[in-house]
Amino acid sequence: MKIQGIKTKIVPYIQEVFKTLDVGVYYEPFMGSGVVGLNLMPKVAVFSDNNPHIINFYNAIKEGTLTEDSVRAFLIQEGQELEQEGQAHYLKIRQRFNKNQDSHDFLFLNRSCFNGLMRFNSRGDFNVPYCKKDRRFAPAYITKITNQVKWVSERIAQNDYTFLCCNFMQIFKQAQKGDLIYCDPPYIGRHADYFSLWSPKYEETLYDLLEHTQASFLLSTWHSNTYRTNPYLHRYQEHQIELLDHFYHLGGKEKNRNAIKEALVQDFKNS
Repeated sequence: MKIQGIKTKIVPYIQEVFKTLDVGVYYEPFMGSGVVGLNLMPKVAVFSDNNPHIINFYNAIKEGTLTEDSVRAFLIQEGQELEQEGQAHYLKIRQRFNKNQDSHDFLFLNRSCFNGLMRFNSRGDFNVPYCKKDRRFAPAYITKITNQVKWVSERIAQNDYTFLCCNFMQIFKQAQKGDLIYCDPPYIGRHADYFSLWSPKYEETLYDLLEHTQASFLLSTWHSNTYRTNPYLHRYQEHQIELLDHFYHLGGKEKNRNAIKEALVQDFKNS
């Protein structure tokens, strides 16, 4: 899945940290793309998100209804129609997805929408416009996508992974001493689209939950950019904070695709 705020470039750093820990259950309550947890590859994990389409997608892989072969056949067929009909076909798939919520359609939209955004309107409908690339699904690109599906499928098969659609607060009721929670919430005060709004109230709630959990945790948030500094970060000053440079390539407007200094807040209670 492509999604704004994806953490691909800071995964190597998190991997090095993860290697030093003895983790019981790994929890990721803001799964998004899943790029962090799937690369860490813990033995037991609970991935969750309040976006049902993300969770349905990964459960479809887990259950075998979305496979390397099914994705290849689907994208070849729909890619040919996209090449012939262009935007009209994209809008047809978008309308079909908003009605039936099929994970194959979701993947198609994620890879052919404008700038890889994942955005929904107040009714919960996917509403990102077309990328205007009628030949989007060339054979090499389809192979790249199917290889990614195979890679995810293998990791799920080799480990004990659960995918839940729920509010992040529910996960904190499950996490215990010896577990690790990795949080990558929507960035407060930043230009971000999410399945539901992220508010100062949620930011406060997450802080309280992290301060009182018995589990160890990692929290990704933003420290600063050229224009301003995260006004909420000072609350975590008693914890270890590592600063990492990052650049966001996804965003509806080019002015929102800027270099940003990431903060990785760390609290390892059982290391």
